[in-house]
Amino acid sequence: MYLAALLVLTLICPSLSAAAPSSPEHEYRKLQEKLAEERKKLGEAHERERSVLNELDDVNIRLSSAEEDLRKSRRGLRQTEAAIEQSTRTIMQTRNSIERQRTWIRRKLRSMNRLGYGGDALTQILSAEDVAQLMRTWKYLERLTWYEHRILQSYSENLRKQEEEQRKLEGLRAELKAREQKVRAKENELAEKKRTKEDILNTVRTEKAARQKMISELKEASRKLLEIIRESAQTDDYAGKGFGQLKGRLIWPSEGRVAVPYGSQKDPRFDTQVFRNGIHIQTDASADARSVYAGKVIFAEWFKGFGQLIIVNHGSGYHTLYGNLSEIFSKVGDIIREKQVIGRVGTSGILNAPGIYFEIRYKGKPLDPTQWLKKKKR
Repeated sequence: MYLAALLVLTLICPSLSAAAPSSPEHEYRKLQEKLAEERKKLGEAHERERSVLNELDDVNIRLSSAEEDLRKSRRGLRQTEAAIEQSTRTIMQTRNSIERQRTWIRRKLRSMNRLGYGGDALTQILSAEDVAQLMRTWKYLERLTWYEHRILQSYSENLRKQEEEQRKLEGLRAELKAREQKVRAKENELAEKKRTKEDILNTVRTEKAARQKMISELKEASRKLLEIIRESAQTDDYAGKGFGQLKGRLIWPSEGRVAVPYGSQKDPRFDTQVFRNGIHIQTDASADARSVYAGKVIFAEWFKGFGQLIIVNHGSGYHTLYGNLSEIFSKVGDIIREKQVIGRVGTSGILNAPGIYFEIRYKGKPLDPTQWLKKKKR
């Protein structure tokens, strides 16, 4: 399998294979140096991508919070406006009552003047604009009838109510002004956050061309990987018979849920159509990766686009791939059994969470893993 491993290395940097090596050892060292360089560059690119996406996620969270605060402020604004309208109606109703009562008192004043009952006091009552002034002339009301006394009591109450409603109205107007200022401040904050989000989106879109190029390279790497699998199937076919009869009965490579399914789908981050040859299973941190069936390890190291990768040959043209591992416990040539721990899952760049990438292939053709794995109990 040295040739297969060397092929993996050369497909990462095809230009190196074009140069005539002085010796296989020398060529291998050159490939190792280039591999280390490419790993470093890929790691830096992943870090930049993760940083930008994290910034974008943070802005989206803050944007959502600001929008909710803005909705709350606007609801409060509408409530304050409704309260002002109600207070204004109450004041108008009170003023109408006061005017009717003043009309009645004027008529009463004229009658009392004709009869000589001291109209000067009632004139003072009519000119009273607040409760304090009204109370100072209250002693003149003793000569009025019970009904007249009730009218003047109502008049006094209406004056008090009008003063109270006027104060309430002034308070509501002050509250309205404060709420309007708060809403305007929120709108300005929201606009600034939107501008920040647009700047980040522009940054991501600027890198989109580079990401698309990376996708093309991953497709090429996958094609080369297919060649490795086909070659290994011809030379190292492991007689672990029976895999083809296990559809729907295989154990899961790690406990978790399918976060990214098999097949053609749109990448939400980069707005590109991609075909997933396998599934991404989100797991707990540092979860074990297990072989779904007995077989022979034909590849066990880092591979571009898959991270730390193990490929197991199960015989009869069937292979399984376990990618995105943080640790590898098996080596090329190991004969492994079903459920054997072969590695530990790492943090997925796609999920930004712990997870394992898993493929099943038959004679190089990818199959939908969910049709082969045991159905989980709901």
